[in-house]
Amino acid sequence: MKYRRPKNKVRRRVIFALVALSLLALIVILNVNITKVLISVAEASMRSITTVAVNDAVYYTLSDRVRYEELVTVNRDEAGNITAITSNPFQINRIARDTAYMSQENLQKMSEGGVEVPLGAFSGIEAWAGFGPKIHMKIIPISNVECRFASTFEEAGVNQTKHSIYLEIVADISIIMPSGTRNFASRTEVLICESVLLGKVPESYLQADIFGNGYDLAPKT
Repeated sequence: MKYRRPKNKVRRRVIFALVALSLLALIVILNVNITKVLISVAEASMRSITTVAVNDAVYYTLSDRVRYEELVTVNRDEAGNITAITSNPFQINRIARDTAYMSQENLQKMSEGGVEVPLGAFSGIEAWAGFGPKIHMKIIPISNVECRFASTFEEAGVNQTKHSIYLEIVADISIIMPSGTRNFASRTEVLICESVLLGKVPESYLQADIFGNGYDLAPKT
């Protein structure tokens, strides 16, 4: 006589398997959502830290006001027409190098303490991410800061052209956390100096960047 397993016992095992799979799926979904929210909160905190670090570096590096004539030389012919506009590579490289170095130093120091994450972020629900007491989380930030100059020419009147010079700071940040990794870039533009040039500016300068970037920044309003 063959032994037959009771139907209710088989049914219990099927139900147990379904419940186990459902719990596993729920854990995976929660983990993905929590990881996503935590990384988003950490990125927002690091963006704020990066902004402060870069602004402090710019303020320190440019504590002495930079004059337009220190960065750019304007050559004219006998009639007063502009024939060439050239940059001062020594001053430009010094400012860019010092700003990049100071920004990176500030980022390293300011991020050593980690970030504060609201308890609500651990729910995995973005709407709750800003609620609850702050929980300290350790992160490993990896940063690389690059600085370069750029300029724009803008008509300022009859035979007058406003030449604005900007320092562009780009910080590439990688955040390494137990819950995941996020890479992002933070870009800051700072007006260094500007001058109104009298006389006609050659078209070749109006359509290019005298600092060799190959493009002009959008005119500032």
